[in-house]
Amino acid sequence: MTQFLRDILRQPNELQRTLDHLSGTGRDGLDAAVAAVRSARHVYLTGIGSSWHAGLNVSALFQLGARPVYLVDAAEMVQFAVIPAESVLIVVSGSGRSLEIVQLLVKARESGATVIGITNAADGALARQAEIPIVVPVAMDHAISVNTYTTLALAAGMLAGALSGSVDLKGRTARNGCPTDSLSSAFAAAGDAIPGWQKQIENSAWLAPGCTTYFLARGSSLGSAYEARLMWEEGVKSPATAMGAASFRHGPQEIVQKDMRFGIWIDGARMRDQDLALARDLRTLGAQVMLIGQRLPEDAGDLVFQLPEIPSEWQFLIDIIPAQLVAERLARLSGSDPDTFRLCSFVVEDEAGLLPKTKK
Repeated sequence: MTQFLRDILRQPNELQRTLDHLSGTGRDGLDAAVAAVRSARHVYLTGIGSSWHAGLNVSALFQLGARPVYLVDAAEMVQFAVIPAESVLIVVSGSGRSLEIVQLLVKARESGATVIGITNAADGALARQAEIPIVVPVAMDHAISVNTYTTLALAAGMLAGALSGSVDLKGRTARNGCPTDSLSSAFAAAGDAIPGWQKQIENSAWLAPGCTTYFLARGSSLGSAYEARLMWEEGVKSPATAMGAASFRHGPQEIVQKDMRFGIWIDGARMRDQDLALARDLRTLGAQVMLIGQRLPEDAGDLVFQLPEIPSEWQFLIDIIPAQLVAERLARLSGSDPDTFRLCSFVVEDEAGLLPKTKK
C-alpha cells in the first residue's frame, strides 16, 4: 500500500477530528477570526499550491454568504499587490513556512494588516506570527497533500459559515441550515463508501495511462478540480488541465477528441442538467467521462461516483476523495511513484529554478 493511499484512507477521521477541534478547544481562535473579519475594511483570502485550491473551494462559501473576499494567490500578492490599511488577510498554509507565506507575513506586518493564519503546523512561521492563529492538529501527509488540504479547507469554510450564520458550531440548525452534525454524517458515510469506490476504480476503463485529461467543476467544487489536476502532476507525473465548466464551453471545447478523459464535478443544487448534458455530449464525441456528485444517474458517465448526502456548498470536503483514489491507482498503473517527488520539495523555501544548486 502506498503512503498516498494510507493518507487518503484516514481522511474521514481527520475531517471529523478537525470539526471536533473547531467546535471545542479551537473555538476561541475561530471566534476571534470572525470578529476580525467583521470589523475589516478589506478581506483577502490567500494561499499557494493545495492551500490555494482550498481557498478556491471556500471563496464560494464567502460569496454565497454575502461576505465577499479578494481571492489572491500568495505569490502574486507578495509581488503585485499593495495591501490597504485596516485589511485582514486569511492566509491558508499547511506548513506555514513556504517562502511566499513567510514573505507575505513581512508585507502584512509592514502594511499594518491583521493576519488570520490557518495552518497544520504549530511551529511554522504562520502560526507563530499571525495575530490570530488557527492551528488544525492533524498528522502531516507523507508527500502529496491530502489531509492537509481538506482539513484546512474545512477550517476556512467554518470561518466563512460562521460569518454568514449558515453554520452553527454547536450543531443546531442555523440560518440556511448546515449544522455540524450533517457534516459528521457525511464524513462517516464517505469513509464507508471508500471500499465501494475502490472496487469501481479497479474495474474501470476510464483509468488509462498517458491520456489527455481535463477536470471541470463549478462553485465550491472548483478547487477540487484544480486539486485533482495537481495530484495528476505530482502523483501520476502526467499533465492535466482544470477549469470552470462554464469557461470550458467558451472555446476550449475545440480540443475534444476520441479517448480524452474528463472528470466533472456535478453540484448538488446548481446547473446539474447543463453539466450532465455536457457529459453526454463529450461521450458522444468519443471522450470518456468520470462524474462525481450526489444523486447522479448511474449511466451518465463511464465512471460515476455517488457521494453521500451533504449540503451542496460543502460538497468539496468529500468530493475530492474519489479523485484522490483514482490518482493513486492511476499512478500505480502508470509505473509512477506517488510517494516520491523527483523535482520539488515538500515545502518550497527558495525562489528560483527546479534543480538543486551546485556548489562552485
